[in-house]
This record gives sequence, C-alpha cells and structure tokens, in this order.
Amino acid sequence: MIVPLASNTAHQDHRPTGARAEAREQAILDAALELVLEVGYDRLSMDALAERAHAGKATIYRHWSGKAEVVAEAVRLRQCEERPVADTGSLRGDLLATIKSIDASVSSEDGALISGVLCAMRTDPVLANLMRTQVVESKRTNCLQLVERAIARGELPSSAAGDVLYEVLPAMVITRLVINGEELTEEFAAHLVDDILIPLLQH
Repeated sequence: MIVPLASNTAHQDHRPTGARAEAREQAILDAALELVLEVGYDRLSMDALAERAHAGKATIYRHWSGKAEVVAEAVRLRQCEERPVADTGSLRGDLLATIKSIDASVSSEDGALISGVLCAMRTDPVLANLMRTQVVESKRTNCLQLVERAIARGELPSSAAGDVLYEVLPAMVITRLVINGEELTEEFAAHLVDDILIPLLQH
C-alpha cells in the first residue's frame, strides 16, 4: 500500500528542533545513503541504520515512518544541496551547466546511489511514490525554472514548454553516459544544446 506523502509530513511536523536534533537527523540520513551504497536498498534494515547512525530505532521512527521515507529524504536533500539550479544569465549557459551537473552526478558516487534507488523503486511502491513526489518532481521544477527565466529574458517565446526540456535533456544525457557508455564531451554538450534543445524550445 502506498503511504501518502502527508503521512511523512506529519512525522516531520513533530520533530525536535535545535542544532543537536538537526545533527542527529543528518547522521541518520547520511547513514542511510552509506548503507544503500554498501548493501543495497533491499538489504537495508532499520536495525542496521540505527547501529550505523548511533541512534535508537525509536528516534528514527519518531521522524520517519520507515526506510523508504528515510532514503527518499536523504536523496532529495543530497541532490538539492549538491546540484543547485543553474543560473548563468543565459539559456545556453544554463543548459550547458545543467548537462555538466548531470554528468558529474552520474559519474560520481551519486550515480551508483541513484541507480540502486531506481531499481528498488520497481519493487517498493512506497519508495517509488516518495521519490516521484519529492525528488523527480524537483528535477522537473528545475527545468521549468530554466525555461521561465529564458522567457523572461526574451530568449524564448512565451509558449516554450519546460516539460519538453525535462523529457528530453536527462534522457539524452543518461542514454549517452549509461546506455551507450560514451563520455559526455564538450562537443556533444554543445551539439545537444545548439542543435536540439534550443531549437526544440523555440519551436
């Protein structure tokens, strides 16, 4: 059964506040990511999480309903902190910076982390729902912001659709890196931006 996002929010509303509480929560989130990388999501247990984070299980359950909520929040916060929305002052610059960011993410430890979580989403509907609402939707929002800024600068017509960018950009970059196993060169990035993405958005 899929747990509504509101259920997780309710847990967050009753969290203790203060620097000590925040440090304890961060330790739990960090431990969750470490364990996903080491043993995989399926083998991650709340007992192992409590031991790694040096926290009681009661403390974890006071903040999160289960491991899906912990992992989804940990991934969301990590992605938001390490991959801010590009804002270079031009659409072309923003797109190139976004491509570079995706390349860095896939090529780093985050790539293995996201790959593991994506596989787990196929068999864990709770995790899948949380990832779509908390993480995937934020990526879509980032693309919408890039397009909205470009429209405001007069680089794109008001009819430009941010959803098109969200559908095409990540798919092409990940296909090249993961499916084809090719490097994401500056030449490819320029080709993707100049010959595909910008013309598509200007159409």
